[in-house]
Amino acid sequence: MATKTRAQSRQKRHKRVRGKISGTAARPRLNVFRSLSGIYVQLIDDVAGHTLLSASSIDGELRGTLKGKNKTDQARMVGEAVAKRAVAKGIKQVVMDRGGFRYAGRIKALAEGARKEGLEF
Repeated sequence: MATKTRAQSRQKRHKRVRGKISGTAARPRLNVFRSLSGIYVQLIDDVAGHTLLSASSIDGELRGTLKGKNKTDQARMVGEAVAKRAVAKGIKQVVMDRGGFRYAGRIKALAEGARKEGLEF
């Protein structure tokens, strides 16, 4: 019997979640990817197949403000940034796609930051 890696298990969870949710132009999908060093967020319209906007911990605008912060605080600030950009484009509601990651730690901090700035999900 073959053993699964953590990454393979996450991919399987992500596939299962993606079968149930989809983003539209009115309510895009808030896709989250977490790596060891950073966190990346996109708002995606699955109907048209376009990324509407994105933010990440390596983003040029955020890089200076994130220096010296821990990863959880960085995730919260990225969530706030993506929410500000979404509200500026007229997007208030999104569907959360946690990407197969558990809703804890950095993922939860990102969601709380986005909610704080006005996104509803």
